[in-house]
Amino acid sequence: MSSLIRSLTDRIIPSTKHQNATKPGPNGFLTAKGIDALFPRTKAEVDGDDCLRDCETCTIHYPNKFSIDEEDKLYGEIKGWSRHMIVATGKTDWVRDVEDEAGSVMQAVGKHVSEVEGGRLMLSASNIPTPSAIMGDSDNKGDYERSTRVLLLPAFQWIIGVTPETVPAVIKSAINASPTNTQRTTPTQTNGTLSSTSDLPSLSSLQISAQSLPDPIALTPCPHKYLILLCSQATRDARCGQSAPLLRRELERHLRPLGLYRDIGDERPGGVGIYFISHVGGHKYSANMLVYRRAEQARTVAEQMENGTSAGLGGIVGGKAKAVVEGEAAQCIWLARVRPEDCENIVRFTVLQGKVVKPEKQLRGGFDREKGVVSW
Repeated sequence: MSSLIRSLTDRIIPSTKHQNATKPGPNGFLTAKGIDALFPRTKAEVDGDDCLRDCETCTIHYPNKFSIDEEDKLYGEIKGWSRHMIVATGKTDWVRDVEDEAGSVMQAVGKHVSEVEGGRLMLSASNIPTPSAIMGDSDNKGDYERSTRVLLLPAFQWIIGVTPETVPAVIKSAINASPTNTQRTTPTQTNGTLSSTSDLPSLSSLQISAQSLPDPIALTPCPHKYLILLCSQATRDARCGQSAPLLRRELERHLRPLGLYRDIGDERPGGVGIYFISHVGGHKYSANMLVYRRAEQARTVAEQMENGTSAGLGGIVGGKAKAVVEGEAAQCIWLARVRPEDCENIVRFTVLQGKVVKPEKQLRGGFDREKGVVSW
């Protein structure tokens, strides 16, 4: 009963126009000042009563002494970013500041970050397997003497063969040429009518070209439809190291029946990739979760949850693997204070539909490139 009351309380909202308030933002986008101006919240009359309840079958729980800040206002307090570079290290924890990892790509990016154009680059180390680990030639302890790969968002592209020495070339030929979070994925619309985007940078001028990359660097699309990034850096806060693996297990439990779970190193087309990343800020609100969603056509909930085989999800159709639907990230939904019992509805509503279940309690911010709205 207390859980139900708490869930209902989390969804009580003030009936005010300020919840949908916006103001002019970066690069022609709008800044969502009100918490409902960025992502839609779940509503029982639309989404059913399940959106009012935490998972009742959850058997995974945080340690008894797991305590976080429950009082601070979360929304709108994060620093804006233009691109996200996620470096494969095969590790789940790193030195306090990943730019201090000696001999790593992260350290090289830190040294050359002034060469990045187009806004702030968010840099994360991750547990994504390195190419040498995939080939079975690594001890998974962070072999920085060999080349690795990086995942670039919102482009949803892998850059292969990256070393500290090639970082300047990667910045120039790939990062600076890639789309940003404040580049629309669709033409601007006002009252149903297309409006001019001549004041915005051209998407055609922000496309990575494989031909422009120096040898031996290569480019390949990320096969996943969705990405869930969990902060796991225990050297910053033990709670991050505790929460990430527990959330991953609970997310797996809900994704597997839908055919959407992708284990680490599983790069079948579609599905949900779940990766651990380094500190993103706000560890006192653990667990932090970033959900990246590709642009997609409107579909019913049933279509989205049809065992991972509906359009755009990838999976097995007619005995054959479906090709991945390529596209850039349209949204990033940044949540905090996430607990295992939240995972069922996060999969059902946030990952698959782009809705937020507990915005006042959990939403820190993010962007929507189709609507042209950011939280900063």
